[in-house]
Amino acid sequence: MGSTGFVITLSALLIAGAAAAAVAARRRPRRERPPSGLDAEAEANHWLVRLTGGLVPPGVRAWATADEAAGRSLTHAAECHREARARLAAARTAAEYAEATRLAKEGLEHLRAAHTTLGQDPPPAPLPASEAARTVGAL
Repeated sequence: MGSTGFVITLSALLIAGAAAAAVAARRRPRRERPPSGLDAEAEANHWLVRLTGGLVPPGVRAWATADEAAGRSLTHAAECHREARARLAAARTAAEYAEATRLAKEGLEHLRAAHTTLGQDPPPAPLPASEAARTVGAL
């Protein structure tokens, strides 16, 4: 009967240890993992598509009569689009995809400036990646 008591005590200690480890794992703050190459590529594609859509506005007449400041902003946005597209095509690492994302977001900021100069409603500002992920997760 002594060995049965030992087995029961050992089992109880193992169960208690597993429960304590589970509680400790839950309380430990989670670290955000850096985006994988595939995640970074998807994000870069997302921002490039948004920039592409902004460069083809529905109110073409307003763009055709743009003043110098709006024209300069549109030119910068188009240059960012061209460069982001080229970087995205050549990218292989998460850092390279992040650079393409940065350029696309910069182009969107130039588009916002052009819209504001023309008196149009500007497109929504890009959300930081953490907020965008929460927004998508909530849908």
